[in-house]
Amino acid sequence: MVEGETTAQETTLQITGMTCAACASRIEKGLNRMEGVASANVNLALETAKIEFTDGITPHDLIRKVEQLGYGAILKEEKKDGADLRRQEMNRQRLRFILSALLSLPLLWAMAGHFSWTSFIPVPDLLMNPWMQLILATPVQFIIGYPFYVGAYKALRNGSANMDVLVVLGTSAAYFYSVYLTADWAQNGGHHAPELYFETSAILITLIILGKWFEALAKGRTSEAIKTLMSLQAKTALIVRDGQELTVPVEEVAVHDIVIVKPGEKIPVDGIVEAGQSSVDESMLTGESIPVEKTAGDSVIGATVNKHGTLRVKATKVGKETALAQIIRIVEEAQGSKAPIQRIADRISGIFVPVVVGLAVVVFLLWFFAGGGHFADSLEKAIAVLVIACPCALGLATPTSIMAGSGRAAEAGILFKGGEHLETTHRVDTVVLDKTGTITRGKPELTDVFAADGWQEEDLLRYTAAAEKSSEHPLAEAIVEGAVNRGLELQPTEGFEAIPGYGIHAALEGKEILVGTRRLLEKYSISYAAAEKQMEKLESEGKTAMLAAIDGQYAGMIAVADTVKPTSASAVARLKEMGIRVVMVTGDNRRTAEAIGREIGIDQVLAEVLPEDKAAEVKKLQKAGRKVAMVGDGINDAPALATADIGIAIGTGTDVAIEAADVTLMRGDLTGIADAIRMSRKTMTNIKQNLFWALAYNSLGIPIAAAGLLAPWLAGAAMAFSSVSVVLNALRLQRVKL
Repeated sequence: MVEGETTAQETTLQITGMTCAACASRIEKGLNRMEGVASANVNLALETAKIEFTDGITPHDLIRKVEQLGYGAILKEEKKDGADLRRQEMNRQRLRFILSALLSLPLLWAMAGHFSWTSFIPVPDLLMNPWMQLILATPVQFIIGYPFYVGAYKALRNGSANMDVLVVLGTSAAYFYSVYLTADWAQNGGHHAPELYFETSAILITLIILGKWFEALAKGRTSEAIKTLMSLQAKTALIVRDGQELTVPVEEVAVHDIVIVKPGEKIPVDGIVEAGQSSVDESMLTGESIPVEKTAGDSVIGATVNKHGTLRVKATKVGKETALAQIIRIVEEAQGSKAPIQRIADRISGIFVPVVVGLAVVVFLLWFFAGGGHFADSLEKAIAVLVIACPCALGLATPTSIMAGSGRAAEAGILFKGGEHLETTHRVDTVVLDKTGTITRGKPELTDVFAADGWQEEDLLRYTAAAEKSSEHPLAEAIVEGAVNRGLELQPTEGFEAIPGYGIHAALEGKEILVGTRRLLEKYSISYAAAEKQMEKLESEGKTAMLAAIDGQYAGMIAVADTVKPTSASAVARLKEMGIRVVMVTGDNRRTAEAIGREIGIDQVLAEVLPEDKAAEVKKLQKAGRKVAMVGDGINDAPALATADIGIAIGTGTDVAIEAADVTLMRGDLTGIADAIRMSRKTMTNIKQNLFWALAYNSLGIPIAAAGLLAPWLAGAAMAFSSVSVVLNALRLQRVKL
């Protein structure tokens, strides 16, 4: 594409009519062949198609293409609520199964009369009558089974074959051969009822529909995470318009609207507090159970809960722009994306059905010519091969695991941006951690106050904090906040001067105050020899120590540190237990960096690294053969996040954090890293289990059926429940404890 000529666009279609992996493969290939389509990804489990295309075509062109291929499609935005669609599908499949079972059970009862080992079961003569069996089987074959015929016709018309083709071939062969035998029986006077196969076709259809019903039930559960996230959203908002308070649906709130949020209510949109004071429970987003105090000027996030006071909030982000909406979008995209491992299943399913049809013909011919020319027996073996080989489970193996795994991760505050990232994460063997804001809180705190002889700690802190109050330096803010938290009242200074590279000079209550580095006191010829040993000790602990002098005399020392998050040490220990190498990279001086490294158990520390050089450090590790996950705040670490095999952003759902990384940890601490890797490992194990069992069903079932050891109705049951077992296995991921 030449830059400037066309614009890349993206849309998601809701697809109807897919029955197996071959359908998804057919649609995907058809869309990808269209001129102007950059890529198309069809997800069988979600029944969606995510398409990237240029402005030379429109979404309606894409819909027409899907319809030409024999399936239905609408823009995802136009579809009904996902839960409603799932409920309708479950109800439809349940009704089809009940009707089919009611008509098929008498045929199953009649089948009992054909075997010597079931001769003790009394079978009414009416059920053994061929005409009665024809009456029972016909509605199952052509009314309840009508969707199979439609699907098969559409597939064959477009030069492909899917599960419907196999079902229609198998059941129709049994049904029409039985019709032929019934007609022959009637023509010969109705003596000696023939061995019919009406029950084979009817029970096959019944079992396949039962499998589809169970599949719909199970697939509904894989989207629980999306349902849970969407339930967090507020439904209405109280806004102020033209001086009046109006309650409107949250969708009608516009940017710059003033929203009134009363105690106990959910904040409906992202915004800035204009008036009011309250505490807000942000645990749904950050995992932090302690409510956060909010006053005028503070930002608030939609779906968090206002605990106490009333807030007037100016809306800054509404609808799809809110943090929660972005989270839901990322989870949906992850569940709908295709992991690289799925390509194996796609390649197999693309050629599977035609091969199976050919194999069934070969089986029929072999049994017919080598088995004494018994048409009925040969047909039965061919039907069993056709039915056991349906590749439904193969198509569901990967997407259901991705849906369940990414959904469970989202519930734990771990957002994977796509299936490919969920897959890649399990290969990580090295984690590179940024220090500030990742290992540490990212905000300096007052840690120590040491007063010299003749001074009280409280007085020293009061004078120092009052002097620092006029400074905008982060260390000054930490001292002031520490003093206020200790209940000290700070008086305004009578004079203030910031001395870059040294510290500050201020006057307070007639006293001259100096706070800063060794060089500051040396500049004013003030001795601090008694403090040197203590200062070195504090610095070796990773703290920043500042000397204070009052009226030309050394008065004491104050230490500030960017404190380590409480969970950092345990998170590093857990990563090491998992066999993962942990590296810390920071721009801080080596002494401070190594002190923090020792505190949390990191052996390899890369200190005094500029932000632009962090990516180079990641590349060095990659060249050494390591699979690297870079963990940072998603802003100044963006180059390193992009360079790493997996970029993990620590944050609370900011736009930059979400966009910059492959994985975002919403809860803001390092424990999520091990959880993300563990979830990836569990998901990949689950996918491999699914693919193994899906292929095992076919690989073992086809030769067994071809050998004549598998009755068609048993083949139908195995095929139906193979899909169900794959989905149920994927659902085990929802119970993983993180």
